Amino acid sequence: MKAMIFAAGLGTRLFPFTADRPKALLEIAGKTLLQRAIEKVSSAGYTELVINIHHFGDQIIRFLELNNNFGLSVTISDERDQLLDTGGGILKAAQWLDGDEPFLVYNVDILSDIDLKLFKDYHFERGGVATLAVRDRQTARYLIFDKSMQLGGWKNIKTGEVINSRVCSESNLLAFSGIQLIEPKIFKLITETESFPLIPLYLRLAAEHPIFGYIDQSSLWMDLGKPDQIIEAEKYL
Repeated sequence: MKAMIFAAGLGTRLFPFTADRPKALLEIAGKTLLQRAIEKVSSAGYTELVINIHHFGDQIIRFLELNNNFGLSVTISDERDQLLDTGGGILKAAQWLDGDEPFLVYNVDILSDIDLKLFKDYHFERGGVATLAVRDRQTARYLIFDKSMQLGGWKNIKTGEVINSRVCSESNLLAFSGIQLIEPKIFKLITETESFPLIPLYLRLAAEHPIFGYIDQSSLWMDLGKPDQIIEAEKYL
């Protein structure tokens, strides 16, 4: 099974921690974020990994070499010349992610105990182009899902901005968790080029293609994008 770990971010919110290293190589309780992400996805049976790099990307390559890729098949998607955002990231990696089964995408800067096998079962049951792990948590920007958990739009509760992909009631306002399963057929639906984010792509596609949300109710989920969150995670672990 194939998975992509997003590890190319600049880590600007984590400065000064990321002044001399990529955020993927920040350590929590003796392990880097990248190692924790690799162990998480590999424990669910994902053995073919694509990892994108940009900020201090050479350090990530060296880290993987020193650890023998943790015994897995690892391909580097090199974005050191241009950071491609999440959508552009998977598009650049399409040659390695394409095939006849969905691929997992996992953000390196989250800590979660989500059951990835249950997540995949749910994805197969629903049969959407993509399934997004979401949580009931406070944020400024929410995804809108109908009663069947099909994506219908997006809402910024601070500004009041709303993007409607299709007509649906606001049955569920939920926050994206940085974990998703995507069918390779999405590559034929992408018209965007260069650097672009995934969420606007999903909002565009949701008008004609089913995209579902999976409510993750696991006990642990932490965003590790800021210094205080890194410190909190260190204490937790």
